[in-house]
Amino acid sequence: MRLVLLGPPGAGKGTQAAHIVAKYGIPHISTGDMLREAIKNNEPIGLEAKRYIDKGELVPDDVIIRLVKERLGKADARKGFLLDGFPRTLAQAQALTKLLDELGQRLNATVYINVPDDVVVERLSGRRICKACGANFHVKYLPPKKQGVCDKCGGELYQRPDDQAETIKNRLAVFHRQTADLIEYYRKLGLLAEVPGELPPNDVQAKIDARLDSL
Repeated sequence: MRLVLLGPPGAGKGTQAAHIVAKYGIPHISTGDMLREAIKNNEPIGLEAKRYIDKGELVPDDVIIRLVKERLGKADARKGFLLDGFPRTLAQAQALTKLLDELGQRLNATVYINVPDDVVVERLSGRRICKACGANFHVKYLPPKKQGVCDKCGGELYQRPDDQAETIKNRLAVFHRQTADLIEYYRKLGLLAEVPGELPPNDVQAKIDARLDSL
């Protein structure tokens, strides 16, 4: 399986990615993780990316594509992969198609976990994290026994700044602006496997399995 995973913040991509890579025995390739690793190891491409990151700029497509090309050339990716965090734009998707052509490969599907904005806002704005031990809670789905207090260590629970409703709405606006053309591109190619992400995780997993098994 050669797959791309798409979805807005709070779609549960991490949970579903773990299931997909375990089921199909393919590597989970996260461009964010690869960038951090390349920077940490002082690799040339990592240092190049760091120059942009340090200036608060987006890492250019050509740098990301070189990073992806290098990763897809490794032995474990030859039998398949799950790309997460790339492509993010139409230009990146077109570049990925060209890259796979060069490698003599083709994409099987783009799994798009589609979650309504109001559900994303509810999921993320309700998250609370313990300042002391880092344990996660949710005001609706996993509330602590005592409001504002961690069940595990008694530490204070807080809401991260990027989990505030207005910040989440801004992140969603950016996501939709970036990915609208990308989603349509894969739809026209017949590669879009769209699943409803507002369902419980096990139900989302079952729908993903059904779509991928049909391939």
